[in-house]
Amino acid sequence: MTNKPLLNALIATLYIVTVVLLLTYVPKITGANEKQDNILAPIAMLSLLVLSVAIMAYIFFFQPIQMYLDGDKRGAVSLFTKTLLFFAIITLVVFTAAFIISYLS
Repeated sequence: MTNKPLLNALIATLYIVTVVLLLTYVPKITGANEKQDNILAPIAMLSLLVLSVAIMAYIFFFQPIQMYLDGDKRGAVSLFTKTLLFFAIITLVVFTAAFIISYLS
């Protein structure tokens, strides 16, 4: 993606937020009945999982692999590690906020 690990982690977070918002609000906006389960629901969810894995792999691995293949092995490992660290921090903040909100409610 980029050579900026924080930006990569934020892009991954933005993707997750977008998917969650779409899954939460599109059925409410369109008036879709959540009780209607059919064969398409599991197919759609599995397809979304595969797409998400591919997108996250691109965000987290594309630039480090390019750097690694160009001979910058140390920079590649550093970029991947920093991106993963920033994403872990963001995830920890989200979990902490969710815990605090549920505890105060």
